[in-house]
Amino acid sequence: MGSTMEPPGGGYLHLGAVTSPVGTARVLQLAFGCTTFSLVAHRGGFAGVQGTFCMAAWGFCFALSGLVVACEFTRLHSCLRFSWGNFTAAFAMLATLLSATAAVIYPLYFTRLECPPEPEGCAVRDFRLAASVFAGLLFLAYAAEVASYMATVSGLLKIVQAFVACIIFGALVHDSRYGRYVATQWCVAVYSLCFLATVAIVALSVMGYTGGLGCPFDRLVVVYTFLAVLLYLSAAVIWPVFCFDPKYGEPRRPPNCPRGSCPWDSQLVVATFTYVNLLLYIADLAYSQRIRFVPTL
Repeated sequence: MGSTMEPPGGGYLHLGAVTSPVGTARVLQLAFGCTTFSLVAHRGGFAGVQGTFCMAAWGFCFALSGLVVACEFTRLHSCLRFSWGNFTAAFAMLATLLSATAAVIYPLYFTRLECPPEPEGCAVRDFRLAASVFAGLLFLAYAAEVASYMATVSGLLKIVQAFVACIIFGALVHDSRYGRYVATQWCVAVYSLCFLATVAIVALSVMGYTGGLGCPFDRLVVVYTFLAVLLYLSAAVIWPVFCFDPKYGEPRRPPNCPRGSCPWDSQLVVATFTYVNLLLYIADLAYSQRIRFVPTL
């Protein structure tokens, strides 16, 4: 009697699980993830809610990636009673967002170019810099897997938009003082709304659920992208005015503001990446209009 686990005409082990492009990305995820949290745990160090989140994100992603590779390599996923393809795609999307957030938060809170005082010294700084580099590589490895599911330029642009939004959120929580004015709170609402909508679109596309919405998904995406351009355009005007205009904020960096913990620096990062994401949404809208979604009038 043959086993249900045995593939027709093949062995139990599936070498393509580690040699295919997606398999190679998953092996790199394991290598970069293990290296990242090992560097942090050994000498880099972490503290507080931010550090705990980063370590939890890296540990969770490493454990699930190891499970995915093991199931693919041994073909155990054929015994499972749910859609393995949808599961791996959804996990890749989640891991991309988690690793992107950790890749922003850890350098922002723990990495400095100058050496900390003894007993930590320059060794701790070097470990933290190395961990930050591998955290970025880990994000790229997960993004590469998600990119394999997203066949269009528009899909890839949305992944980058989500990552840029993570950078904005990292700067916002780093003492940006966005709560002083209703106008800057509006900007935070814009960043949050567009981020959640973009993640939802990518998740639906990756998991193949775009056909059950009751309306043409492609046209809905174009309408959302147009609204996102308008929302980001409003934030691109409002945020600099209420942060750098002399009436509301500081046009130049205050001289007595320490580097690494200055609200003005966080405000500048938010402003810069607001314009980056605005350009990404404009490029996304232009590509969607020209290539595929909206017919030529």
